[in-house]
Amino acid sequence: MALLAFALPDLEAAFAAWCDWLAHERRAAARTQAGYRRDLAAFVAFVADHQGGPVGLPAIAALTPQSFRGWLAWRLGQGYAKSSTQRAVAAVRGFLDFLDARHGIHNPALRAMRAPRARRPLPRPLAVAEVTELTDAAASADQPPWVLARDTALLLLLYGAGLRIGEALELQPGGLPGAGESALRVIGKGRKVRLVPLLPVVREALAAYCDACPHPLPADGPLFRGVRGGKLQPAVVQRRVRELRRALGLPETATPHSLRHSFATHLLGGGADLRSIQELLGHASLSTTQLYTAVDAEGLARLYAAAHPRA
Repeated sequence: MALLAFALPDLEAAFAAWCDWLAHERRAAARTQAGYRRDLAAFVAFVADHQGGPVGLPAIAALTPQSFRGWLAWRLGQGYAKSSTQRAVAAVRGFLDFLDARHGIHNPALRAMRAPRARRPLPRPLAVAEVTELTDAAASADQPPWVLARDTALLLLLYGAGLRIGEALELQPGGLPGAGESALRVIGKGRKVRLVPLLPVVREALAAYCDACPHPLPADGPLFRGVRGGKLQPAVVQRRVRELRRALGLPETATPHSLRHSFATHLLGGGADLRSIQELLGHASLSTTQLYTAVDAEGLARLYAAAHPRA
């Protein structure tokens, strides 16, 4: 990945090594890698523009707090969202940490700054009745029977196990729980493995799909297949859910990922503790899981307002 005309050879080589480290040692998700590469390339372009020429490692080491403040002010003036700037700051900090560890190039200036705090949007779960409508509709649409079985099994899996769509589509038949087993082995972000219990209704739906699928399902191949037998793509699932929600009159927030939100919110409402939900979702930080407490509190407030005689 080149830094275009803005980097001298020493910085270009360090950037390539950092990209390789992100992919093979840190094992960052592909989208994270792509975002970090873009962010760092834009940062180097900004520095080059302000110093009037290509940037090398000595210039990066010499950057001052004023340099970083100028960069943040420029991003603000360009209309970047706070969440985007937070990621860009994380990318630059990560690269500087890499330079410090691998090349002994130390620049603490960025550490003295705080990225703009972005308000994290609350998850938008579906009601239990809406989830039921969605999964029932997936089993009765105008599609080949095996496709209906596939879509039903996939949506039940997303809701019943709280998987991300990418995690579900990476599953292999050989990874499904066998006789006497009750947990699904899921490979999440950063290639971290977690075990998620499978409800009987989800196991039955997966078995029905495997029996109905007309394509070979070798143990080490993708479990969910497209119409032509290749690996099912996220865009196909998203389009299918979009069609179903429009037919049912469900809100625009009814997406494959909202089933994961619904899984967590409904567990919390049923009395599950946050630590358990964190483990099931594969969240690295408990603070991410704590967002669902705000969602549950909102639901309680609505119930209170609707039911209390003095509300």
